[in-house]
Amino acid sequence: MADADPQVQPAAAEETTLEPRRRRRWLRPLLLLGVPLLALGVIGWIWATSGGTVSTDNAQVAQDKVAVSTEVAGRIVGVAVRENQAVAAGDLLFRIDPEPYRIAVEQANAAIADAQVQIATLRTSYEGTGADIEAARDQLQAAQEDYERQAQLMDRGFTTTARLQQAEHAVEQARAAVQRAQADAAEARARIATGAAVPGENPAIAAARARRREAQLQLTRTEIRAPVGGVVSQADRLQVGQQLMTGLPALTIVSNGRSWIEANFKETDLDHMRVGQPATVRFDAYPGLELRGHVASIGAGTGSEFSVLPAQNANGNWVKVTQRVPVRIALDEESPRPLIAGISADVTVNVRD
Repeated sequence: MADADPQVQPAAAEETTLEPRRRRRWLRPLLLLGVPLLALGVIGWIWATSGGTVSTDNAQVAQDKVAVSTEVAGRIVGVAVRENQAVAAGDLLFRIDPEPYRIAVEQANAAIADAQVQIATLRTSYEGTGADIEAARDQLQAAQEDYERQAQLMDRGFTTTARLQQAEHAVEQARAAVQRAQADAAEARARIATGAAVPGENPAIAAARARRREAQLQLTRTEIRAPVGGVVSQADRLQVGQQLMTGLPALTIVSNGRSWIEANFKETDLDHMRVGQPATVRFDAYPGLELRGHVASIGAGTGSEFSVLPAQNANGNWVKVTQRVPVRIALDEESPRPLIAGISADVTVNVRD
């Protein structure tokens, strides 16, 4: 047995040496084939995906913003909202002192009453012009009869030429009196007449009523209400006692109706970009949020073209800079998180189609 052991041990050692050789024999062809195939796969994936998308991190959430101003000037007497408060369309925002406009309504009512009194006076005057005309006609008839009598007496030689001329002058004065009475009647009738624009109502009364409606409208405008629903912003500038002028923004309402993405792409990225192409939007504020969208429109000019001070490149010191073009991305799904106007976003557009 002691002589057999040395013979067994070399055989086992030989089998142990052959096993790594067999492994290396299969590993070498596998590496020779697998590594090139893997490299070809990576290269093919890069080739297939390169140029299929364009992206930018120069993008922000945009929403409709309505600047609310007052249509009447006055002093603020009440503020009903606070900063970042949600409001619905028609909710009260703040009040302007209504007393001056209430006084204007009362003055308009007084003007209507005064116009009505004047019209009543004119109607009475017009009714009196009929009697004036009749009296003037009676005087004319009497003057004519006196003239005829003086003329007959003149033919008989019982009167003087002066008396005849005096009678003739009286007839002329009576005719003029009739004409004046008729003119006064026509004028009085015209003053109480109604025009085609306001049938059935005297123009003076119609004008007074229009002034009252204007005063009432100004009074209602002392309560400023929300034109749209949204979130109140910049409300800190509203202070009780502050004097407001018409047309100046008092606060801003960020509308909650819709949101979109304003993405500024490089001009070199627009070659294959078209309206309707799908897009993916991610937000810096919500790292795990990703929304689907599409290209809604491509801007008609670069950002610098519409800036307050556009670039002037005719001075000879021009350096070419890649321009940015605003592209509007419409969101195709509702966001589970609130989208705040102005927050940053990353946009990737699939331009392969």
